[in-house]
Amino acid sequence: MATVVVQQPLGKAGTEAWNSGICDCCEDLSSCCYAYWCFPCFTCSTTGEFGESTCLPLLDILGPALMAAFGIGVCVPPVGLAMRVAVRYKYQIGGSLCEDIMVSCCCIWCSWCQMSREIKARKKVIKVVQRNPLLQPVPMAVNPQVVAMQQPTVIGAAPVGVGPAVQTAPMKTAAM
Repeated sequence: MATVVVQQPLGKAGTEAWNSGICDCCEDLSSCCYAYWCFPCFTCSTTGEFGESTCLPLLDILGPALMAAFGIGVCVPPVGLAMRVAVRYKYQIGGSLCEDIMVSCCCIWCSWCQMSREIKARKKVIKVVQRNPLLQPVPMAVNPQVVAMQQPTVIGAAPVGVGPAVQTAPMKTAAM
């Protein structure tokens, strides 16, 4: 009998999903406006936040122009695709290379905005604030211990520093 696969898994087991959808620009309007008005600057700052070179996305702009000059057409932005795959790999987000290619080709602005939101969400520092701090008592010595030390003795020798007891009498003064 043959096994029929009804639905293939999208990613590896134990992977997470994106924190926001591809069209969730309303979650971070400032980033989406920044991407709309100055997309090259936005991509450079996003790669910088991710820890890559800030000049890397400029290859997406200059690369196709150079390739077109030699008659080779490029429809997939290589840096945008590589960044998307790197973000998915670093944060263990499920998906496939085919999905990344489709998103990078069809809506590169939305792809970069989603990556920016993901990087910002993963970099947020969680602060734990404790309202009632626990007061710990200062450690104090409860039972002080006295240690008696014994002086060394030598067999067959007179003890050192011990002499005959000397009594002193009070002096009498003569009356004048």
